[in-house]
Amino acid sequence: MPIDLTATQALAALRAGTLTSERLVSACLERIAEREPHLHAWVEVQASQALAQARACDRLPATRPLHGLPLGVKDVLDAQGFPTRCQSPIHAGAHPGLDAACVAAARRAGAIILGKTATSEFAYVTPASTRNPHHPDHTPGGSSSGSAAAVAARMVPLALATQTGGSTIRPSAYCGIVGFKPSFGLINRAGLKSVAESLDTIGLMARSVDDVALLAGVLAYRPLSMPAASAQGRRIAFCPAFLQSHAQADAVEHLHGAAERLAAAGAHLSRVELPEDLERLAGDQALVMEFEAARALLPEQHAHPDLLSPALRERLARGWSHSWADYRQALDRAAWGRQQLDRVFAQYDAILTYSACGQAPATLSHAGDSIMNRAWTLLGLPCLALPTAMGASGLPLGIQWVGAPGRDEQLLGLACWAEQCLSGGA
Repeated sequence: MPIDLTATQALAALRAGTLTSERLVSACLERIAEREPHLHAWVEVQASQALAQARACDRLPATRPLHGLPLGVKDVLDAQGFPTRCQSPIHAGAHPGLDAACVAAARRAGAIILGKTATSEFAYVTPASTRNPHHPDHTPGGSSSGSAAAVAARMVPLALATQTGGSTIRPSAYCGIVGFKPSFGLINRAGLKSVAESLDTIGLMARSVDDVALLAGVLAYRPLSMPAASAQGRRIAFCPAFLQSHAQADAVEHLHGAAERLAAAGAHLSRVELPEDLERLAGDQALVMEFEAARALLPEQHAHPDLLSPALRERLARGWSHSWADYRQALDRAAWGRQQLDRVFAQYDAILTYSACGQAPATLSHAGDSIMNRAWTLLGLPCLALPTAMGASGLPLGIQWVGAPGRDEQLLGLACWAEQCLSGGA
């Protein structure tokens, strides 16, 4: 079935002439018709438009890097022809005249925009109604809930997400897919409804490391896809103690088991105790996000305060309560944290840690705890969620790789090797 192909597998078939874009898009639309009534991953799909673009694509040589591949776009990113609603009635009728920079780059590379995926309100607090494809009573995570669920349910092979706290890595972990948050600033953010200028990052979701590397390279305008790195000479900082007090028993056991398997495959793992004060950065990220969100969403607060959810109004009020001194101190501690991790990355190629506190919680009213992701986001580091197993309850478990800033290609290569060593996922 075309929907069972990863993006890179589908691209190879398109180039070989054994698959057409029209057939691939049609298969995705059939899958959406089957599962969307139960999952609520999409806010809008334009089937006829996507099929017309697929047919036009099939008349061209399959030379572009994303030729004929369907793509989902999180509904805080502008895509011409689609509203950007941000899961808020305030923006219900907003129709941008231009694509976001990352969407334009994907289109230029041959991708076909299938539709807009569900998000938490302004990619922040109040979750959408999306359900976890593995268990409908469990959250898919947030705020990129629709993108994660759509990829995991094989509705689309690739999707754009964002991360300001844990909005790419956590839902990828909960839904059992590969999620990649690049280094801060690697992918142009123009056309994103920003909530925190110091933190917002374009994220990518797919079902293999090769897929996110392909898409990231297109959006960053530089090659990021590379062969799986050999374990020979690879130095990995294994950090199970970092934020372990927030990890559930299944996550702790799984992380240790994954580390043992990687070591058996030839990787050089060293157990590293990160400075204790680095854990404080998770709280600093929350402060920075609250401070910046209160100001980024000031137009909405002035014009339509009654249309903001109570949870968002509470969070924005907290943002206004933070002083400039508090905000600067949080940023200063982040600068200190980068210096501490420079010493770690001088000795190790990547950090191996938790992608989430555990399996997806049994709730739809909350997107889960992002504490395993927030410090890395504040530091601007590239992170990748890798699915590695299914838990006893039928929900995914995985691990998180964290790399040095700007070393996205090396992190992707190492994660590609780890993916080959560790079976599992969706």
